Amino acid sequence: MLTQLINARILTPQGWLKDGSVLIRDGKILEVTNCDLAVIGAQLIDVKGMYVLPGGVEIHCHGGGGRDFMECTEDAFRVAASTHMKYGTTSIFPTLSSSTVPMIEQAAETCTKLMAEKDSPILGLHLEGHYLNMAMAGGQIPENIKNPDPNEYIPIVENWSCIKRWDAAPELPGAMQFGKYLTGKGILASVAHTQAEFEDIHTAYEAGYTHATHFYNAMPGFHKRREYKYEGTVESIYLMDNMTVEVVADGIHVPPTILRLIYKIKGVERTCLITDALACAASDSQEAFDPRVIIEDGVCKLADHSALAGSVATMDRLIRTMVQKAEIPLADAMRMASETPAKIMGVYDRKGSLQKGKDADIIVMDEDLNIRAVWAMGKLVPDTYTIS
Repeated sequence: MLTQLINARILTPQGWLKDGSVLIRDGKILEVTNCDLAVIGAQLIDVKGMYVLPGGVEIHCHGGGGRDFMECTEDAFRVAASTHMKYGTTSIFPTLSSSTVPMIEQAAETCTKLMAEKDSPILGLHLEGHYLNMAMAGGQIPENIKNPDPNEYIPIVENWSCIKRWDAAPELPGAMQFGKYLTGKGILASVAHTQAEFEDIHTAYEAGYTHATHFYNAMPGFHKRREYKYEGTVESIYLMDNMTVEVVADGIHVPPTILRLIYKIKGVERTCLITDALACAASDSQEAFDPRVIIEDGVCKLADHSALAGSVATMDRLIRTMVQKAEIPLADAMRMASETPAKIMGVYDRKGSLQKGKDADIIVMDEDLNIRAVWAMGKLVPDTYTIS
């Protein structure tokens, strides 16, 4: 089927097109143009001047719709992924919290199977741990946390090509060897749940850790030990010019003022938005997958209030928070939700922007930045179309 969106404000890599149109066929974008002439034989959709934007690329998400990726089943993966698609996420890298090896292998088997399906939104597996600093565990499962072990991670990586990202605390014994190994396999190595200071981060960057997990969360900032002052992980990452960061832009994990600061220092090209959503996101359930976690004040917390434990956010909320609370231009917020994560994960050749030949992953938002329609691989996502 040939579909044409007309009368649109379209975000392209070159900027905004007013009164433009997007032509879609067989899951691909045939053309993006400021010519609004109808194409013979196309199904015309008048978006009435609303925003036509690239679909969100989610690189850190634990679940949604009442299901968690740690369940490791096809049904859980499908429900969680399809739930987030309704809110503007058209590509997703399912995330596991610190897990056992059997859990990782079961999730990898499921992920591999679903990635092979035509038009799948699932692009690979993200392992958040289990090589983390116990003192910064936060909502991670403490009994699974340990130091990097090559006898453990090498067989996992060799057996499962679906693993695209693995996080670790760089100060742990063996973490540098781990980072070099991942980088050599084309897997993104990310700094996470850490107490690293500048020398740790500098060495980690040289070893291949080029990304920072949920920046500002589960990592220290500037601090004192007795009378002396020390840079934290946060300042150290700022000083690594080419190191990318991700932020949970729900307005709670990171306040809007700090979101502006990250945007000002790291910029659009090195900042991406993530939900870090748990199973309870976009769900009627007020219970988290993890019994230690409660939902309060629009965020997930450990029941003892010692730490945040994840979010209930969806992609549209991230975009609204960046624009309406952090006062960042929509074009830049959208690039951080689509283009930048696509580049970080090496899928920008087909995802992350509205360009001829790329996958037809498209969202339509109104003036208030509410979702009015979502297309993933050229297919309208059920229950999203409200353009009248």
